[in-house]
Amino acid sequence: MIESVARVATERPERYLRQLVDHLGHRLSTGHLEDGRGEIIRDRARCTLEATDGSLVLTATGEDAEALRRIQDVVARHLERFGGRESLQVQWSQPA
Repeated sequence: MIESVARVATERPERYLRQLVDHLGHRLSTGHLEDGRGEIIRDRARCTLEATDGSLVLTATGEDAEALRRIQDVVARHLERFGGRESLQVQWSQPA
């Protein structure tokens, strides 16, 4: 598995976490975890979302580079669209 992380600064991380999980749940496997995090699963990859003070932390893992790229793309596109008023930008770390 390879992993990449993005920390997106926002004053409303909980809102975006719920919105992403609920919206993408119509097309992908998603869920709200007991510890307050969210999860989005696509094929051979997953993204865990965690609301922290002042940011939404996205941790994407994939079985290979293509699976990782796909989950990063879908999560980033939707979050940036939802956060248009705040000009949210997702910048993923290099896969490790």
